[in-house]
Amino acid sequence: MKELSITTNIRVLSYDELTEEQRKLTDMAKKETENAYAPYSNFFVGAAALLANGEIFAASNQENAAYPSGLCAERVTLFYANSKFPDVPVKTLAIVAKTNGEFVEECCAPCGACRQVILETEFRGGEPIEILLCGRDQVYLVHSIKDLLPLCFTKDSLERG
Repeated sequence: MKELSITTNIRVLSYDELTEEQRKLTDMAKKETENAYAPYSNFFVGAAALLANGEIFAASNQENAAYPSGLCAERVTLFYANSKFPDVPVKTLAIVAKTNGEFVEECCAPCGACRQVILETEFRGGEPIEILLCGRDQVYLVHSIKDLLPLCFTKDSLERG
């Protein structure tokens, strides 16, 4: 038997330790929670993406009574950004959530489907996306989605025989 060990490095920061650019992105994601449509889960998520050309896109989750028909804030944001600037890499993505009118205490991590879309966006842009997972009092700074999605499924996975 062989054992595999996978390690992830995540920096834990306070809001004040973020750069001005990271704080701006986090604030935009927080503001986007106000635009979320979440009558079923009452979990309001905002995301903001900074592109390499300086453009910023922000969006929120949009639910639907037929649950699979809704979309998470991360996917709405990235699909929107990629549709406008398909050849420009995403540099940073901030994710924030709130429920019952309060920002969540624990850092909000993307679901599996969003992790896969972030991975494809990294692959498309050719460089890692810095991810800010924001909680009420701290922010997890992740260097790449591969840190949150080890043993990921990529284009190369399709080509393996």
